[in-house]
Amino acid sequence: MASPPASSSGLRRLLSGDGLPEREGLPRWVAPLPTWLENVGLRLAWAVVAINLLGTAFGFWYYGFHPIPLSDPLVTWQFAAEPVVMWPFVPDSPLATLFIALAFASWKLGRPNEYLGALAFFGCWKLGLWTPYVLTAFADAFLATTWGPLYAFLFVSHLAMVVEAFVLHRIFDFPTRAVAVALAWYGFNDVVDYFVPIVGDPHHTSLPLADGAAVAGTTALQVAAAGAVVLTFLATFFALATRVEKERLRRR
Repeated sequence: MASPPASSSGLRRLLSGDGLPEREGLPRWVAPLPTWLENVGLRLAWAVVAINLLGTAFGFWYYGFHPIPLSDPLVTWQFAAEPVVMWPFVPDSPLATLFIALAFASWKLGRPNEYLGALAFFGCWKLGLWTPYVLTAFADAFLATTWGPLYAFLFVSHLAMVVEAFVLHRIFDFPTRAVAVALAWYGFNDVVDYFVPIVGDPHHTSLPLADGAAVAGTTALQVAAAGAVVLTFLATFFALATRVEKERLRRR
């Protein structure tokens, strides 16, 4: 009998779960991705790390760290407008992609770090949905100031972050202490981004409208803040729900 083509066997291995952490049978509302997609993400973990590191570099460039082009100031746009002490709270999406790159790398190196896993889940879930939310809520203003293909890229690439977040349950357990650290980081980020900036003005990602601009009976700042706070709550719920469901299955 003829052997199957190498390309066919390679595809089967890519989609299979052989040698990967088992899928624990979590309910679909906690783990909504098809098993084959989770398997692909785990098999291509180093590629996922590289792509997210590239996304991190692009994100820092987007926020104003410009080693290239050489004609630009090294620090410009939003970084230049923010007090240096608050810089860690500015590049939210780039930090989320950095967290998930480090989380996957820690697993591939045989030293999975639950704190990185929780930070990655919160960041990719929250920013992966918040960005499309504001791109939709302020679509006219964004499209008036943003190159169309860049708008589409930001929309799709951030939704891909949510997909990445839902692979993490295969390699992390989301213990309470790790969820608490992630909640503390992203909760404090919400506070300084929208409510009590501590130094200077609110430190949220720059919007195409002034913070006080009227939108849907409220202001642009409040619309953006509402999305961020709700998504932080939901990230906490899904991380803890994943933990609870894993424990329930293990007690059977």
